[in-house]
Amino acid sequence: MKTKLNVSQIAVIGVMAAVTCILGPFSIPIGVVPISFTNLAIYLAVYALGCKKGTISYLIYLLIGFIGVPVFSAFSSGPAKLFGPTGGYLIGFIFMALICGLFIDKFAGKYYMHFLGMIIGTVVCYAFGTVWLAYQAGMSFPAALAAGVIPFIPGDLIKIVIALIAGPQIRKQLVKAQLFR
Repeated sequence: MKTKLNVSQIAVIGVMAAVTCILGPFSIPIGVVPISFTNLAIYLAVYALGCKKGTISYLIYLLIGFIGVPVFSAFSSGPAKLFGPTGGYLIGFIFMALICGLFIDKFAGKYYMHFLGMIIGTVVCYAFGTVWLAYQAGMSFPAALAAGVIPFIPGDLIKIVIALIAGPQIRKQLVKAQLFR
């Protein structure tokens, strides 16, 4: 059974896309791949909105950045960023949102499964990003892994823990406000 989105749900999807637009540009340069808060915004979006709506909020963010609004890391934007060395991570975030959201939706209240889904989603994102980084930057796969994954593991684990704590609370408030079921 297909359910249509109501105006309130569309607005909340837009708000979560805006949160991603706010957090995404803030980054810490540590090499070819900066530390970004985009994945934290995605974890929170799929927690708050579920798989489908959370992924839609990310796709809106991606489109906003693609057309030229500086919402990607370091306030960058455009097709060149999407097809540049770190573009694989931006594409990988789509699959991360889907996987994380699927685990959150399917295993309601089972936080260890949410954690597992976020780990798997992040690993899939890392895979897309690392392969693309290696190709675009002319690096070996191990070099791309060292530049685009290894330094990010501790911070991404912290972001996952933050999402595990804040995400259910955000969702609870949205349900209480009757914006989502």
